[in-house]
Amino acid sequence: MTMTIDETIAKQTHSNVLSWIVSRQVFWVSVAALVGCILLTLLTDTFATERNLFNVTRNFSFIGIIALGMTAVIITGGIDLSVGSVVVFAAMICGMSMSGGLVIWLAIPLALGGAMLVGFVNGAAISWVGMPPFVVTLGSLSIVRSLAMVLSQNKMVYEFGPDQDKLLWLGGGDTLGIPNPLIVLIALALITGFLFRWTTWGRHVYAIGGNETAARLTGVPVSRIKISVYMFASFLAGVTGVLEVGWLGGVTTNLGQAMELNVIAAAVIGGANLAGGIGTAFGAVVGALLIEVIRNSLILLGISTFWQGTFIGSFIMLAVAFDRLRKSS
Repeated sequence: MTMTIDETIAKQTHSNVLSWIVSRQVFWVSVAALVGCILLTLLTDTFATERNLFNVTRNFSFIGIIALGMTAVIITGGIDLSVGSVVVFAAMICGMSMSGGLVIWLAIPLALGGAMLVGFVNGAAISWVGMPPFVVTLGSLSIVRSLAMVLSQNKMVYEFGPDQDKLLWLGGGDTLGIPNPLIVLIALALITGFLFRWTTWGRHVYAIGGNETAARLTGVPVSRIKISVYMFASFLAGVTGVLEVGWLGGVTTNLGQAMELNVIAAAVIGGANLAGGIGTAFGAVVGALLIEVIRNSLILLGISTFWQGTFIGSFIMLAVAFDRLRKSS
């Protein structure tokens, strides 16, 4: 029995879509995360419990939120090593201002404003002065954490004034059984995905990462877009800082230390190309989830957490190798 022309076209289209999906790195990362969850459910009695799943989804949300901003930076061909320090800087501003009596709805914008100021300085130094992103953000990593120490006199802040319960609920509570940080992550991922896909800003971000010179010649405001990207990354790091204060119930100057490594890993594992021009919001979320599944599995299986870096590093190398092989085929 012969197929009609419409059936042939439909079959070919279905085949093309399937081939495209299977060729995406984010697809295989999603499969790895799913397989990991299934194996942990079968091998342990604790992974699929309500409490553990609550902790997993909450914990990976912190990395996922920052990974969205890091993905935007990487798409432009840049890197931001300062996000971990921005987390503690924003957390300290929020915590200390609330401790001084400021209401939460003023303390949070103040903290996010401080975070975005760091992003503006980073972006301006990179775009206007022409300094390498690695050097600028490495310097910011040290400077911003130092400012957090100066601000707090290197003391722990754990009293947050009259709105303390609201802050603790925001970072450590839930809505209809769903951790609040996860709700924030989902909302921000949808917004970021929309910005990447459907806005002029998103098209310019990809254009800069694809070929900055060509983007500049076609009228893309490269400097302005780059500054906005670094501000966006710092804003999301600030959001995470505020949420983590509420989760932990206190803030010290070691908060967010080395966090940038996991964030970059999440973005790269999720498909962001360090050469620029490639990356998705969904990939950032899935990459963060896989990292948390790895961390949680080591704990539940009784394996030393010292192996975490080995597993994450291996996944990064596999992700980059897969991308190279796909492009060479």
